[in-house]
Amino acid sequence: MLSLIDLLDAGSVDPPLAAYLAAAMRNGASLLVGARPGGAGKTAVMCALLNFLPDETAICPVADPAVLAHGLQDTETGRTCYLAHEIGAGFWYAYVWGEQARAFFQLAANGHILASNLHADTLPQAQTQLCEENGVPRAHLDAVRLKVFLGMARGPRGSVRRWVRRVYENDGTGDRLLVERMRDGSVRQVSESAIVARAQEAEYATFLAELHGQGRRSIEEVRRALLARG
Repeated sequence: MLSLIDLLDAGSVDPPLAAYLAAAMRNGASLLVGARPGGAGKTAVMCALLNFLPDETAICPVADPAVLAHGLQDTETGRTCYLAHEIGAGFWYAYVWGEQARAFFQLAANGHILASNLHADTLPQAQTQLCEENGVPRAHLDAVRLKVFLGMARGPRGSVRRWVRRVYENDGTGDRLLVERMRDGSVRQVSESAIVARAQEAEYATFLAELHGQGRRSIEEVRRALLARG
């Protein structure tokens, strides 16, 4: 699995965005990562960011309806991140659709952390898929604090560039476009974060720069460094 340091080196994120995403996840934000094409890097980005969950948070795949039922009865919010590998109708491990998708997003409305991928390039596409096709209440989708959409472009000789294209933040008052990164690498900062303080961003920018400088880049090394910080 790739780490956030790997994504920085690949140009998938720039240092300010990486620091913001790390801080948001460390604060216990729920996460959706969207891109329509396969191979865009949804799982890679999701796993790199899940590495920054709070120390005490366990990751629990929603492998069957019993896990969702348990989660809906669980009152210890923040102790578990409920993970759906994808919002999809297939019979694959930890996929959710229909009734299970509605139960999954209710977990976020109940205060739990959740994370998943979906085949959507834009926020309206995600809202259509989830709210209209699956009947997820808009308020439950709004409880997901981070919605990240990826870009993917093919270059010469079969090369592929992947990057975090848009990041939306929801502080309970609606989704706001925070950052948009263009194909050429230029960044448009659209609004200020309401869930991550500037001091936190600076803290994680320093942390990631230190890891990079020390050559510590694997998922395991990044997590150990986080735990050592307390």
